Amino acid sequence: MAKSARLDDFRIPFFDGDKAGKRVSLADFDAGAKPFSAGSKQADRERLAEYAVKLDEMQERLHAQRRERVLLILQGMDTSGKDGTIRAVFHEVDPLGLRIASFRAPTPDEAAHDFLWRVHRQTPAAGELTIFNRSHYEDVLVPRVMGELHGAELERRYAHIRHFESLLADSGTAILKCFLHISKDEQRERLQARIDDETKHWKFDRSDLEAREHWDKYQSAYAQALAATSTERAPWYVIPADSKSHRNVMVAALLLRVFEGLKLEYPPAKESLKGITVT
Repeated sequence: MAKSARLDDFRIPFFDGDKAGKRVSLADFDAGAKPFSAGSKQADRERLAEYAVKLDEMQERLHAQRRERVLLILQGMDTSGKDGTIRAVFHEVDPLGLRIASFRAPTPDEAAHDFLWRVHRQTPAAGELTIFNRSHYEDVLVPRVMGELHGAELERRYAHIRHFESLLADSGTAILKCFLHISKDEQRERLQARIDDETKHWKFDRSDLEAREHWDKYQSAYAQALAATSTERAPWYVIPADSKSHRNVMVAALLLRVFEGLKLEYPPAKESLKGITVT
């Protein structure tokens, strides 16, 4: 890991209530940077393997204790690696106590409720680590880019999100939000790879190309959303994601820091079990 790089260098400044204050530009973050790389893809994989074992132990303590909750939110442009991050970072974690929730376009039933209704139902229970593959942030991104949400209503949604995440934090949920920052050139290569490889056609959707046509608008929408919703209890981090191995290492390092901050321990030994011999 580069000595000069700190995880908090990639944290979005906390929202302070001043809409005209802190601005965020994703152009200030190099999607191709690898500040937390171990030096090579193989070295990154080895480091990730170490982190994965530690995450498994931490998650087991979380599940055994059944008191705290952990929520990891992954957002990013198409092909930024949300699915790949989940596969790589959590491959050692016991599925017991781990849950993944994905959010696509709202169903008619979901659209008939407030935009947070479908999300609140998927938040982690006590002792659970939950990963959001996309999230409630879709509802301040897509509608904004499409011109359906702006002005006062957009600001209200940002406020609802801040209050919602504050409620989760008050209820014992540790929240980590990662924006997987991919460059437009890297996205083009990954999309083309899906088209050229027949075994990857199932991953490709023409809507990905439509979204790409609005690249600049999405970058602006993300920047605004990150600035308006990064808080001390639910911070946003920008993860340089052109390198898949670096992306995975950085997300794992951040999540380990969250777990370590919880100071998790196994439940106390049961006095009633002492001296029992199984025959």
